[in-house]
Amino acid sequence: MTQNGAGEGSGLVTGDAVLVDVRLAKLPSRTLAFVIDFSLQLVAFTALTFLVGATSGLADDVLSVVLLFVGTVAVFVGYPVTIETLTRGRTVGKFAVGLRVVRDDGGAIRFRHALARGLMAVVEIYLCFGAIAVFVSLISPEGKRVGDYLAGTVVLRERAPAATPAQWWLPASLQAWAASLDLSGLQPATALSARQFLVRASSLNDDARAALGQSIADEMRRQVRPPPPPGVGAETFLNAVLAERGRRGALVSSPVSKPSSAPASTAEAQPAAPASAPAPGPAEGTDGFTAPS
Repeated sequence: MTQNGAGEGSGLVTGDAVLVDVRLAKLPSRTLAFVIDFSLQLVAFTALTFLVGATSGLADDVLSVVLLFVGTVAVFVGYPVTIETLTRGRTVGKFAVGLRVVRDDGGAIRFRHALARGLMAVVEIYLCFGAIAVFVSLISPEGKRVGDYLAGTVVLRERAPAATPAQWWLPASLQAWAASLDLSGLQPATALSARQFLVRASSLNDDARAALGQSIADEMRRQVRPPPPPGVGAETFLNAVLAERGRRGALVSSPVSKPSSAPASTAEAQPAAPASAPAPGPAEGTDGFTAPS
């Protein structure tokens, strides 16, 4: 998630401490949206300058300067602030590219968020020719600029094709433990590492598979509570945590379902393991984990 590719997967943490996978907009797509908006602003500013010049003979110089200043603020600050507030995070450029500004928790932005972003854009984009915005966006894991950090917002890609959700292997014996997990401390990078490892575990040799799986499991075990029951292998542990994390994310995204502390049914919580998420192999069970009996 640290690279500057548009549309990479990441996550937003909801108020229930559930991380929901999303696709963040990075510098290329945001730049394209800005170019569209800036072109419209230049057209409006040119028209404004022409009107002020045409009426300069009917007003004194001071009034012309005031009108030009007010119009400039309206074009370069009022336009994005007003449009983003009314459309809940989309300007004309963002709509054309398929982007939307949301709060860090995934909620719709309000006037104060749009205002903070609009005012900061004057400094980091217009006065500095975009240098500050580009630099901060390049080093930001979420592709944010300074205005996003001040407002507590992030820009998402709405039209990016959603990845097919993986089905993770959860034994029936671990359902009660998985339902009691506190996942608020689970870092997105750790979950991503676990997911990538499980997808390609079958292509690794036994020693590399065992060592890498154990390393990721140890890191994840420090971030979730309670610890797994004795005798749970590393890959079984990783699969169980990802399965429970995905189940809670599905509950949050459902308009009728609510999170529950009760274990899921056996049919729901124990899907058949696809090829992309292999069941634990014989290479598990080292350094604190033993293969399940």
